[in-house]
Amino acid sequence: MTPEMAFECLLLSHDPAVFCTMDRILQDFSIRTNVCSNSSRVASLLAEGHTDLIVIDLESEDSSEVMQQICQSRTGQKPTILAVSAMDCAVPGVHVILRKPVTPESGAKSLKAAYSRMLQDYRKHTRFALMTPVLASDEDNGTLSVTVTNIGEGGVGLTTKGKLAVGSILSFRVPLPGLKSGIYIQARILWTRPYGAAGCEFVRIPPGDLQVLHAWLESKYRFKKPLIPV
Repeated sequence: MTPEMAFECLLLSHDPAVFCTMDRILQDFSIRTNVCSNSSRVASLLAEGHTDLIVIDLESEDSSEVMQQICQSRTGQKPTILAVSAMDCAVPGVHVILRKPVTPESGAKSLKAAYSRMLQDYRKHTRFALMTPVLASDEDNGTLSVTVTNIGEGGVGLTTKGKLAVGSILSFRVPLPGLKSGIYIQARILWTRPYGAAGCEFVRIPPGDLQVLHAWLESKYRFKKPLIPV
């Protein structure tokens, strides 16, 4: 995302009809557009790691090279790819296909599908800092002091002076800023680092606590809303 917390798009097309139509629709979705005229420009922007969406005209002469660059990109979170094509067939690595000729109606429908995926990815990968010390229980009912460093829909981050094993499950109750009571979490250790940090995925959260977590996270998300209903 951009500093203004708007989703960011790379638009690659040499077709004026595709460019003009998609540029207007992207504005309606409050998505900031970077127009790319060649593959080297795409590579440069991908390396910055801020791209959420790529709209690519598969009839552009350098589209194959761009698709290869996207596949080889080592950025942590892969962007959603919307491909504009004269044929209605699946393309490896492409999430949404938009058939030519592109109309405002067909473009908006395809972008809604892409936007939904972007929003899902954003919520999955976004974490909010906590730095909250808690007492956790392991599978053998032992206790361990840990600090919950961040939380999101995808899981939690921890630090501890104790030893954590990948695959082990910890249970703890963590308070969320602004709420009176904490939520109960069971989390599995996915990775650890030598300096005591660990990343975890959720194993179980009681339904009521899960609703509280989702509502709390929704209140924290900050991104520019579309100008049209989606």
